[in-house]
Amino acid sequence: MAEEYDVTTNQLLVRKWREKTALGAYGNWQIEVGELPLPVLAALDRELIKESSANPVFMRKDTKNSFQWRIRNLPYPKDVYSVTVDKDQRCCVVHTTNKKYYKKFSIPDLDRFQLPLNSNALSFTHANNTLIITYQKPAEILAAEEELQKELKKIKAANDGDGECKTQ
Repeated sequence: MAEEYDVTTNQLLVRKWREKTALGAYGNWQIEVGELPLPVLAALDRELIKESSANPVFMRKDTKNSFQWRIRNLPYPKDVYSVTVDKDQRCCVVHTTNKKYYKKFSIPDLDRFQLPLNSNALSFTHANNTLIITYQKPAEILAAEEELQKELKKIKAANDGDGECKTQ
C-alpha cells in the first residue's frame, strides 16, 4: 500500500494497493482513492483503439469527514439517479431510472474495520455533469485517522527532489 498526503492540509490524495501475483511478481497498482495517472502520450500514438472521453469516469476523493465518490460525464438531471445501500452485499448501488448507468461499489475502509453500512450516512448531489456521492465517516474511522495523523506528524516529508544531489 502507498498513500500520498497533502503536506499543508494533511488530506489524503492517493491510496493505492499492489499485491503479488500467483508467481510472486508484483501486479499492477489498484487505485482506491484518487485519480488514475494520465497515460503516457507516446503510448497513445501507438494505440489504434482507445476509450471514449465521453464515458463516465468513477473516482474516489475523500474529505476530512466523509468518503466521496465522483462520477464524471453523467449528463442526466438529479431526479434520474438513485443511490442506495445494499446491506447483503455490503456495497452501494448507483443506477438511473432511464437505465443508462449502473454501478456497484464497496467501501473498503468500512470492510477493513468490519463496520456495517448505514443508509442514513449516504447522500448525493449532481452538478456540472458530475454525480457526487457522499458517505459520512463513522466515529471509529475518524478516530483511527486522527491517530494516523499523529503518527504522520512524526515522519519527515520527502522534498520531492528539491534537495541537493551530493556527488563524489
